[in-house]
Amino acid sequence: MPVTLITGANKGLGYETARQLIDRGHVVYVGARDVERGRSAASELGGHFVQLDVTDEASVEAALAVIADREGRLDVLVNNAGISSSVDVSGPEASRVFDTNAVGLVRVTQAALPLLQKSANPVVVNVSSALGSFWAVTNPERRQFHFPSVVYGASKAAVSMLTVQYAKALPGIKFNAVEPGFTATDLTPISSTGQPVEQGAEVIMRMATTGPDGPTGTFWENDGELAW
Repeated sequence: MPVTLITGANKGLGYETARQLIDRGHVVYVGARDVERGRSAASELGGHFVQLDVTDEASVEAALAVIADREGRLDVLVNNAGISSSVDVSGPEASRVFDTNAVGLVRVTQAALPLLQKSANPVVVNVSSALGSFWAVTNPERRQFHFPSVVYGASKAAVSMLTVQYAKALPGIKFNAVEPGFTATDLTPISSTGQPVEQGAEVIMRMATTGPDGPTGTFWENDGELAW
């Protein structure tokens, strides 16, 4: 059974992705900052909880050490943890958002590499956003064109570049980014009219279950590629 770690998995897209992957036979480790919420989510899902704060080096290393001890490998990493930003643009706000959305991705990925390299089919899925797509935000036909997002959008552009660079640097591991769409989650509180979380998680689940001949260094939205 594939062994999977999902960051930020106690609610929203992470939780639903965990549910879908468990239904498909994955052993899923639910990564969450909050111990009580994380344990509750893992219990509900039938997964395993690991305390994981992507902004805390020691927390990340401890979580991967648990998986190493129990499983000896990691087949799938879903870098889902992320935060939105306020309308205020400032150095502290940028540092806060980038530390979770971009630097946090690097922390977890680097800590996971030794376990991913023991997998026969290692896969990394980075949850990005079309707000980080230069093509989408400059295309008047796209919703993202009409919603400036200085800090959050830039942090997700960083996620996209990290995806491409990791794919180039580590060809033995498949790295892909996904745009889950305008989904009703706590991350986007104005999206009460957004699509159900079940629909948003589909593209994450699909890329997490890609086979040995699957793509790498790509950006996906729904069932097609999204331009960077």
